[in-house]
Amino acid sequence: MALTLSEAAKLSNDMLLQGVVETIIKDSPVLQRMPFIELAGNGLTYNQEKTLPDVDFYDVGDTWDESTPTFEQITTTLKIMGGDADVDNFLKATRSNLQDLETAIIELKAKALKDKFEETFIYGNSATNSKQFDGLKKLVDTTSASDQVIAMGATGDTLSLDKLDELIDAVKGGKPDILLMSRRTRRKLNALVRAANSGLMVTDRDSFGNFIQLWDSIPIGVNDWILDTHVLESSLETATTGGSCSTIYALQFGEGALCGLTSPGHLTVEPVGQLETKDASRTRIKWYCSLALFSSVKAAALIGVTD
Repeated sequence: MALTLSEAAKLSNDMLLQGVVETIIKDSPVLQRMPFIELAGNGLTYNQEKTLPDVDFYDVGDTWDESTPTFEQITTTLKIMGGDADVDNFLKATRSNLQDLETAIIELKAKALKDKFEETFIYGNSATNSKQFDGLKKLVDTTSASDQVIAMGATGDTLSLDKLDELIDAVKGGKPDILLMSRRTRRKLNALVRAANSGLMVTDRDSFGNFIQLWDSIPIGVNDWILDTHVLESSLETATTGGSCSTIYALQFGEGALCGLTSPGHLTVEPVGQLETKDASRTRIKWYCSLALFSSVKAAALIGVTD
């Protein structure tokens, strides 16, 4: 069963943990929506659908052709992400009259964990760093030609609403659950909508009361780690720095689409206790997590978006 991080937090009686989870997800459009599957072991092997079998019409007595679907077997393992937060006992005793110092420090550590997850969610690559899980750039593979990679020209071009619709149509089996982009790209999209006087862009509130924009009823999410410096050559991404292009991702979440993986209990907050070498107490925030794309047609990328 797949649960979002916020729903999993409701099952915990630990108020500190609930506070950490809320801090993490309230500014993350991905963690607010993406469900997580709990794994009993340390990894998951799954078959990603590639092509469907052929079906045809036949006359009486015809020889029937056999065809089978093709799959790619993928194995993903949980990765260890987290950090320690130390609180000096002297500061805690003398400076906590206006603010709970320990809570403030743990909240900042939680925000740092959220930032690290969102960065890895985009650019994680286990081939270059075995401690990371694979992110969207590798799962969608914007360096290779496919139906799920749409380019704004050979070396990039200005965003157009037609290309955005083409990106949405590349996600099969229903509309995407989110359009993920950089802040620069969102500004450009807003300018296009104002210029076209389009009624497809509306504003709503999320579960935290934050205003969100929706294009054709699809929420628009901003990821501060999507770079605007990608390099495009021959309609494919060749580098993430040195250029002026960005990427928009259209994602469908769920157990048959893009889904997070985690250990039972999801994110944990552990009071390590008093330290021997210094007058401080330590709290450890850790999360065993990863990412799985069960069907390649549930995610698509629009690359080469220039300013």
